Amino acid sequence: MTRTYSTRRLTGMAPVSLRRLALAGMVALLVGGAPLAQTPEPAQDDTLEALRTRANAGDAEAQYNLGLTYATGLDVPHDDVEAAAWFLKAAEQGHAAAQLSLGVMYDAVRGVPQDFGEAVAWLRRAAEQGSALAQYNLGVMYYNGEGVPQDDGEAYLWANLAATYADASDRDRFAEFRDLTAERLTPEQRNEGQQLAREFFEAHPPE
Repeated sequence: MTRTYSTRRLTGMAPVSLRRLALAGMVALLVGGAPLAQTPEPAQDDTLEALRTRANAGDAEAQYNLGLTYATGLDVPHDDVEAAAWFLKAAEQGHAAAQLSLGVMYDAVRGVPQDFGEAVAWLRRAAEQGSALAQYNLGVMYYNGEGVPQDDGEAYLWANLAATYADASDRDRFAEFRDLTAERLTPEQRNEGQQLAREFFEAHPPE
């Protein structure tokens, strides 16, 4: 099963409850959060050696899972630098969960230097593939103006999409963030954001 990695925090005006949920979600997702929609794969040898063999052969899913193994210190010594290297290999092949993970690592200074621009770039790639966690995190980047110019309209758009794509365990907190961003917008801006979110959803329905 594919596991996802991390959720970032809000700063500034964020309610205490939302900020605490985001930080708690980071810990929970490190050890196995909700999977992204992906094509099921046949059962494979899940030993570390077999995983490494597949990763070295270019298997993006194996590269992602090996990165997650190093990021969480499961069966190997914890090593964020090694984790980021494997996430990058998978992310460059279009693996959405790896793109999300790499984006968060650039934001959180884990295994790579802090670089909000790189964080935004990788989060956007995952968000455009329908990752609700990436959409949420990208919305937070716009809300805080980190790696991008501060833009409440973009924050609202991505928060709207995150609440739409999220599974039941994340939907309420993503909706809370959506409503928070909506408070900064005029009715016309909210309507525009909702229309853009509908158009995105129609063009990228969940698998």
